[in-house]
Amino acid sequence: MRRPAPDERPVALTIAGSDSGGGAGIQADLKTMEANGVFGTSAITAATAQNTTGVYGSHVLPIEEIEAQIDAVVEDFDVGAIKTGMLATAPVIDLVAENVAANDAPAVVDPVMVATSGDRLLDADAEDAYETLIAESAVVTPNADEAAVLTGRSLETIADARTAGEALVELGADAALVKGGHLDAEGDAVVDVLVTADGAERFEHPRIDTDATHGSGCTLSSAIAARLARGEPLRDAVAGGVRFMERAVRYHYDVGEGPGAVNHGAARQELADRAETSEAIESVLDRLAAADARALAGGGGLELVGATPYAERPAEVAAIEGGVGAAQSGLRANRGVRFDVAPRPTDVLLGAREVDPEVRFAATVRTAGADAAVNSLDWTTARYSSPADRAEGGDQLRDAVEDALAAADETPCALVDERDRSVTVLSIDHDRLVDRTLALAEEIERRD
Repeated sequence: MRRPAPDERPVALTIAGSDSGGGAGIQADLKTMEANGVFGTSAITAATAQNTTGVYGSHVLPIEEIEAQIDAVVEDFDVGAIKTGMLATAPVIDLVAENVAANDAPAVVDPVMVATSGDRLLDADAEDAYETLIAESAVVTPNADEAAVLTGRSLETIADARTAGEALVELGADAALVKGGHLDAEGDAVVDVLVTADGAERFEHPRIDTDATHGSGCTLSSAIAARLARGEPLRDAVAGGVRFMERAVRYHYDVGEGPGAVNHGAARQELADRAETSEAIESVLDRLAAADARALAGGGGLELVGATPYAERPAEVAAIEGGVGAAQSGLRANRGVRFDVAPRPTDVLLGAREVDPEVRFAATVRTAGADAAVNSLDWTTARYSSPADRAEGGDQLRDAVEDALAAADETPCALVDERDRSVTVLSIDHDRLVDRTLALAEEIERRD
């Protein structure tokens, strides 16, 4: 017999409706809680018939059945946080408010009223009942439309969102996170506003050009609840929840006949893919060294970088620390493979992924003559001036990447940095990166 190795972790409880399509509701909550390191428990308030195209039916469970589920959970588990979602009717809201008040765990109240498809998920008579539950919440997380209903105020601007948040705090909530996805829908950024008794803070992130946002509200509130259950301060829990939700929407699942489903496992899969990405970078170096491609590392050296499939930040891009140099015996790595150690190539690769998320690998060649060599090849190339960081000069880099990736699947593509004439070769997989960098090395040697 083997000795068990139990995994001790915090527990969170979601009280919400079931989504047969799997993208929102209880299903989204439990996936999100698991991905954020807590054990998720549940009390189902309603069974809905829905998919990626809409809601086709809803049945609210009897009050006593909902109460029995809550009792069963809190009697057995040490619940560290409670998240509420679709509550449907005033009696259900009243029941949940009573249970939240009787529990010391912080409550994240997501006042679900209307589905992303436009289908109503809350009785009109139940809207007023939310005031009692909001007063018991650690944070309430309405979108602009829900905040307008709860406060009786019209929301069109970020300033309106702050005013609505202040009104919700006056109702008794410890904090209000007014989500900005419905504000200025044509803008390039989404601004969520967190309001507490101490003031307001903005959480801004780029708007993702997709309609696959079904379940994003559930995902955000569940991620916040999970992080509160882990003991994180509210501000950190909100920041982490926003990052988690943003990635889940960008890398959504292309399933169903509708816009698709939020990918609640993207953040966890990113972590799981780091070992494979590191091994891919090591494989690229081994193959270049075996081919004696020293021409790639003359002068300023060679840098190899690889992003995990869900990479969004420098910490998720692997590189050989210190780059690769040329010695008499051939190519030589200065150090091992690490994450977040090659600032400029990493910025270029992440910039490329903003245009095409399938791009995962890059090689930056600073050898004198690399610029002229790449011009001799039948490649798609574009030029840019290297920005100091991803924000500065990002538009120019993005335009260059769009030009270079025009035929990236079939034709090799490269970016030329006007500052130092370095050449960055882009690829969607590490095998093609090897082939393309070897072709560049041969052309450098031929021209020499």
